[in-house]
Amino acid sequence: MLVDSPPEQRAETAPAPPNRRAIRALGLLVSLAILLLVALASIAIGAKELPLDQVWHGLFHDTGTYGDVVVDARLSRTVLGLLAGAALGLSGAVLQALTRNPLADPGLLGINAGASAAVVTAITYFGVSTLNGYVWFAFLGAAAVGALVWFLGGSRGATPVRLALAGTAISAALYGYLQAVMITDDAALNKLRFWTVGSLASASDSTIAQVLPFLAAGTLLALGLARPLNAVAMGDDTARALGANLGRTRALAMLAATVLCGAATAACGPIAFVGLMVPHVVRSFTGPDLRWILPYATVLSPVLLLGADVVGRIVARPAELQVGIVTAIIGGPVFILLVRRRRTAQL
Repeated sequence: MLVDSPPEQRAETAPAPPNRRAIRALGLLVSLAILLLVALASIAIGAKELPLDQVWHGLFHDTGTYGDVVVDARLSRTVLGLLAGAALGLSGAVLQALTRNPLADPGLLGINAGASAAVVTAITYFGVSTLNGYVWFAFLGAAAVGALVWFLGGSRGATPVRLALAGTAISAALYGYLQAVMITDDAALNKLRFWTVGSLASASDSTIAQVLPFLAAGTLLALGLARPLNAVAMGDDTARALGANLGRTRALAMLAATVLCGAATAACGPIAFVGLMVPHVVRSFTGPDLRWILPYATVLSPVLLLGADVVGRIVARPAELQVGIVTAIIGGPVFILLVRRRRTAQL
């Protein structure tokens, strides 16, 4: 369902009074402090209990056992969680503005389905068996589906309805292909089921290095689209009256969301609710102004992702729950509460 903003909410995209801007800026600093604390907790807490002095020693002094656990496992995992969380939250906020749909997330436009279909193809037909191999196939699959959705959605004449319909149709077709391949190939099923859950457990310096350029480029592009997306969110006629180039803005927004979500999904697998829920929470205290929604989503989404990852390590010791499972368990009830509130259900 597409929802247009009521006049009283549209007015909130105008420049905020100085005191309101100061409060928002202070809130952003507080959010950064919370993110730092959660990142430190992600390094300090694991499925294997280590005293804090050993964590410190492993982080800065030891290249032995503690160094392997803290640096190679926890630190890499935390960095990937920061990057992937920011990318998922930012892409979700961009897609919600692009489609004027408060339920939009990367799954709506088929990006997750494209990545998953590419991974199962790589496993079944190309014999790829490592995460480093999955990354490129998943990213190319997400990018290809993003381009196809844009083409089918009307290219220069793309509208929120056309984009959503094209993404839904392509997702259905790709998930049908995915299920057909997995039913007939047990090896593909066994390998893919761990990737499709969504996890930070296989994070490595190599994976981070592969996706970092795409995440950096996508983040800069998305943040730079805040003003034109504000105009697009008001409706096509209003956006044209304000001088916005609808075709260019939508194309760049689609590109930014595809690059961000494609790279994050390639590295971690599809992780639900982060890109859907965090923009809703942010919008409840920033209003609909994307100049604040996008930075807040970039900071608070990694808080959710890393926090869920830490919870998954604690509740199932000495094993762990994958972060995709934890975000789904947390996200379902929380999102139901959010959408029942009129203000957060609107754009």
